[in-house]
Amino acid sequence: MFPGLKRNISRHFTNILGWRTNRKIVVIESDDWGSIRMPSREVYRKCLKAGYQVDKIAYERFDSLASEDDLELLFELLSHYKDQNGNPTVMTANILAANPDFEKIEDANFREYFYELVTEAFKRYPKHSDCFGLWKKGKEEGVFYPQSHGREHLNVSMFMNALQRGDEDVLFGFKHGMPGFMPKGRAEDGNKFVESLRYNNQQDKEQKLDIILEGLDLFETLMGYPSETFIPPNYLWSPDYNGPMAAAGVRFYQGQRKLKEPCFDGNIRLHPHWLGEENEYGQKYLIRNAFFEPTLSIQNEDPVGGCLRDIAAAFRMNKPAIISSHRLNYVGFIDENNRDQNLEMFETLLSQTLKKWPDVEFLNSVQLGNLMVNSDEEHI
Repeated sequence: MFPGLKRNISRHFTNILGWRTNRKIVVIESDDWGSIRMPSREVYRKCLKAGYQVDKIAYERFDSLASEDDLELLFELLSHYKDQNGNPTVMTANILAANPDFEKIEDANFREYFYELVTEAFKRYPKHSDCFGLWKKGKEEGVFYPQSHGREHLNVSMFMNALQRGDEDVLFGFKHGMPGFMPKGRAEDGNKFVESLRYNNQQDKEQKLDIILEGLDLFETLMGYPSETFIPPNYLWSPDYNGPMAAAGVRFYQGQRKLKEPCFDGNIRLHPHWLGEENEYGQKYLIRNAFFEPTLSIQNEDPVGGCLRDIAAAFRMNKPAIISSHRLNYVGFIDENNRDQNLEMFETLLSQTLKKWPDVEFLNSVQLGNLMVNSDEEHI
């Protein structure tokens, strides 16, 4: 099957079931804010020199803590494009509250795990001292709406086990301040340590839940309000977590059409969902049905055109357009060209969206969730 035809069928299939509306709603959901990933250009070059193919994986090549410049340029663009109600473009920014505290872990001879809040990481980075203030400013201005993505984007038990057994690749990453790392000579394997919710036994499963719940508490401490949505990292999630998450105030799940439940044998069990579906705890699902991921796009793809076609399919089927657009698309701390080229495409996407659909409305994920709860519009 031709890739274009397959993608066109897929984008319509995703929109068949679930809540519908005649309103032209656009929601932009962006994951990974706060995760340190690649610490600096210097570390990037050291990785290459040591034989690690970090240039082959987009997340290792471009992704890092967004700098003050990154945030200011993004916020300026979001503020410029307003919907029919005069509201600016808003990005639901899914944040990690913490990262590994490498110094304390090493001081404990890898016997115990410690984390540090993202606010502390900002203080140590060269162009980031006011980043947390910018996060809050972005929220006040209605362009940046933080929600929880977890405590850290790291599988803590997997990470500590690798350090304790002396894994050379992970120790190299650790030495240079990276949370986990990719194996040398096997770029296609990527960094599996970012899969924070993969587990292989009951005890590990319960510990992962404790970490997620602690992440929600840290989020509220940092931001001053609870996170009403949650996006499972790498879309890995156990339905057994739904009850405790509901008790912690999570009302909506962001994600793709299928969430992946880890099994103890290493396999996964798929759980399909549809927009507005409600589980036994009253939590509803928000399903991403559009994608603007230029840094992840393969050569010759058209990120703007593809996303516009995703939006058109959603609107044609009376669905809101929920756009997935990860942080790495907007970060220039490692490579400014990545940020600048993508912001130019993002501006084209926003301008074309408003031109094609002048009655568009920009909402954050919680606003959309509340609309589904309170609306009497069709839900099939």
